[in-house]
Amino acid sequence: MKYLLDTNAVSAVMKGDARVLGRLRRVARSDVGVPPPVLAEIAYGLERMPRSRRKEALRQRFELVKAELGRVAWSDEVSEAFGVIKAALERKGRRIEDFDAAIAAHALAHGAVLVTANLDDMLRVGGLVVEDWSAA
Repeated sequence: MKYLLDTNAVSAVMKGDARVLGRLRRVARSDVGVPPPVLAEIAYGLERMPRSRRKEALRQRFELVKAELGRVAWSDEVSEAFGVIKAALERKGRRIEDFDAAIAAHALAHGAVLVTANLDDMLRVGGLVVEDWSAA
């Protein structure tokens, strides 16, 4: 696994963002994965939306994303990386949301680049390599 997609990257794929889709097309599907917390955040976001055609279209795209992209398991290594991340950031007074820490932990544990537009939070995580595929 070379790349893990953060929630905002998966959302960009679902919305048809040309930049993110272009970068995604240039890498092998086997090199891209999605961690469980990302799927949970997307599912929550969809559930919060009122019934509409837009919601249904996004739900269909979410199903397509889930069918096309591999998963990255939550392992003991991910749990340990999560603990290290949360404690280190807390000591510095620079905490991030638990799901962000969990997503970062997946990337660290799997030695993957995290694809995210959430640079403010993710760049706080020591050793985490990030790329913003939505940037020009």
